[in-house]
Amino acid sequence: MSHHTPPEAASTSDVLVHYAAADAVATITLDSPHNRNALSRRLLEELGAALARAAEDDDARVVVLAATGKVFCSGADLSEASGGSMEEGARAIVDLQRVVLAHPKPVVTRLQGPVRAGGIGLVAASDVVVSAGEATFALTEVKLGLAPAAISLTVLPRMTSRAAALTALGGEVFTAAEALESGLVTSVVPADDLDAAVAAVCASLATGSPQGLRETKALLNRELLARVDDLGDDLAALSARLFGSDEAKAAMTAFLSRPKR
Repeated sequence: MSHHTPPEAASTSDVLVHYAAADAVATITLDSPHNRNALSRRLLEELGAALARAAEDDDARVVVLAATGKVFCSGADLSEASGGSMEEGARAIVDLQRVVLAHPKPVVTRLQGPVRAGGIGLVAASDVVVSAGEATFALTEVKLGLAPAAISLTVLPRMTSRAAALTALGGEVFTAAEALESGLVTSVVPADDLDAAVAAVCASLATGSPQGLRETKALLNRELLARVDDLGDDLAALSARLFGSDEAKAAMTAFLSRPKR
């Protein structure tokens, strides 16, 4: 992995993932507006470090994943993916899902806006997902000659099989209400009520004892973790192979060269 400035050594403006803890909640915030919080190597690195910090933080019983800007996460960083091998990136996305699933504390994701492709894996790995009504979703991989391979580890078990087939094969945008119906998110609230709804969920979860939370989460996620451990290597390899194909490279190059809106 290429060398990056450690988060603690970087200036605040250089940090892509922020960490704060208060009232028994560790809040981890994606802050990479230049690429709509895409899962770049550096963001994945910093997110992993923040999740590890939250696991060891005795003042936190619950973890919130949030994001700045209008977009929660735009998926894999295509500018990185189109320029070389995605073996490392695909493996990192598999590993990130495992870290969230195996985390000793409940992970609550706060969706303030759109989430696409790889970002949906982060949503699916979370224990509770509170979405603003305006948030939208799309498994766009099919349009780029790809498949949602690495994130299928968590996305497919969360969604009904019919919803997964329609959204993955069509690649079209679907609404928060449809995400709720499919099982991908836990609740949908008006944008103005998002912070209050997240706070209420966190306050409820924080009443659990650390051991109770840890062991109950492990019980809930046992089958998902077994799935990641059983299939993770094969699906990371499939993802990397598709990203490296001529068809996908041409599609990503065309996508990246579109006029910015």
